[in-house]
Amino acid sequence: MNVFVLLLILGTALILFGFIIDKLYKRKGITTDPKENERNISSSERIYTETMLNQVKVQNNNHPNL
Repeated sequence: MNVFVLLLILGTALILFGFIIDKLYKRKGITTDPKENERNISSSERIYTETMLNQVKVQNNNHPNL
């Protein structure tokens, strides 16, 4: 019972934190545009990210029990 209450409080706090941060971003006019972020990333960072995502995909495909 105590673990359930702790998880419930933790989950509620996490959702509330996200809600507050979202309101602050909207109030300050901060936007997160993925297309703008793609233009500001270097080619080496893009290659690293794509390689990492490909490795994760290959690892997940090698585990039939998942």
